[in-house]
Amino acid sequence: MQQTEIYQLLKQKYGFDEFRPGQYDVISDLLAGQDVLAVLPTGTGKSLIYQFIGTVLPGLVVVVSPLISLMQDQVARLNYQGEKRVAALTSQVDFKTRQTVLNQLASLNYLFVSPEMLKQPLVLSALQTVQLALFVVDEAHCISTWGPDFRPDYLGLGTLKQQLDQPLTLMLTATATKAVRQDILTQMQVPQAKEVVYSVNRPNIYLAVETVNDEADKRARLQQLVTTTATPAIIYFSSKKQTDLIADWLRETTGLRVAAYHAGLSGESRFKIQQQFMADQLDIICATSAFGMGINKADIRLVVHYHLPTTLADYVQEIGRAGRDDQQSLAVLLYAPGDEQLVRNLNDLTAASANEIQLDYQRFQHHQKPIDDLAQVLQFYWEHQYSVDAVVTRFNQRQRAKATELNQLMAYVQTTTCRRAAMLAYFDEPAPAHTATCCQLAGSGLPVTALGLQATVKTVAATVTPWSTVLDQLFLQNS
Repeated sequence: MQQTEIYQLLKQKYGFDEFRPGQYDVISDLLAGQDVLAVLPTGTGKSLIYQFIGTVLPGLVVVVSPLISLMQDQVARLNYQGEKRVAALTSQVDFKTRQTVLNQLASLNYLFVSPEMLKQPLVLSALQTVQLALFVVDEAHCISTWGPDFRPDYLGLGTLKQQLDQPLTLMLTATATKAVRQDILTQMQVPQAKEVVYSVNRPNIYLAVETVNDEADKRARLQQLVTTTATPAIIYFSSKKQTDLIADWLRETTGLRVAAYHAGLSGESRFKIQQQFMADQLDIICATSAFGMGINKADIRLVVHYHLPTTLADYVQEIGRAGRDDQQSLAVLLYAPGDEQLVRNLNDLTAASANEIQLDYQRFQHHQKPIDDLAQVLQFYWEHQYSVDAVVTRFNQRQRAKATELNQLMAYVQTTTCRRAAMLAYFDEPAPAHTATCCQLAGSGLPVTALGLQATVKTVAATVTPWSTVLDQLFLQNS
């Protein structure tokens, strides 16, 4: 397909005159039959790439996606664009519906599926009967960061791809260090894949870290931020309990329209909250990292991290949800001395000692079912004939990597020089010259007014319709 034809299709099908950074490079490589690992900044339209290939090449586009909410959002977006031959297989789909989808694969253009669902024998065997135009791993960094000790079925994607007769493969992510990119290529068994890597830098997002004394000080600073800075806003937490508590407190004390979003809510509640946020009927989402992947809201002005993210790469992913309209936005990390211990505690949740691994291997040998989350993870390794020593080595390597990642995150938090330079150094990127709209230097305040991000007048709390009422109204309107 010639360049002129590619641009003609872009205009006719999608209404754009130009591609965003990286899109054309990846599309042209795929059309030439080349597997591609694409690292493109958040908000650059990565989904258009596989949609474009699905339009040009015959067969089914299979998209491996990590979260149900992300799959639902992608299906809804394709439906909105007029694409009806699309489906998602998730744990929320009942057996009868799943069978209907599998029986109709030949008539679909796009199928979204998790790694765990893809390995199911019925799903895999059904996919082996149809032609695949493209095999996509969305959020491909999960292969390296989630695979070893959280969702090990990500480590099996390379083998599953072989069982699907080695289809043309696209691996997509917004953030990946050189080591993570190499791990992705190794696990996917595509050492010759073309790498298309663009800068993670988003110059329209002002970077700031606010150091506070304690929890009370942090809460007061958060309240000040959300009442003086433009919204919509996302506030990220590590704890579901804190997410709920702070959302309730902000709603009661600021007059802003605030909702909490986390995995502890029902699927229906998460869907309604997400739709209300997209429809500008909420000012603030208080969320765990479960919220955000694939959220295509262009005008988010503020992203606050109430708790530390687990890695600098995660931080870049999460603040990248701001300013997708290329307008000025603000990312603020609130840090109290000792906050890093929470990250260490979270990292310890997926740790396993040599003794624990050996005991679980004995459980497997006695044909006993996994009894907890750790056993579920280890089950993958035993089924794929890993030795105990190999699993111990892998878990130890992952814990060392997490410790290193925390040190790198803290270097960003505690730097006294340009924060953007520290962030880009993590990705082995050179930094642009520091400017007044780049980042907050140590000891300086937040230039909210100078950035044009001061809040507009907010409606007082007494006139705000309760969020639950508005959600119910919205759900009824969309049902």
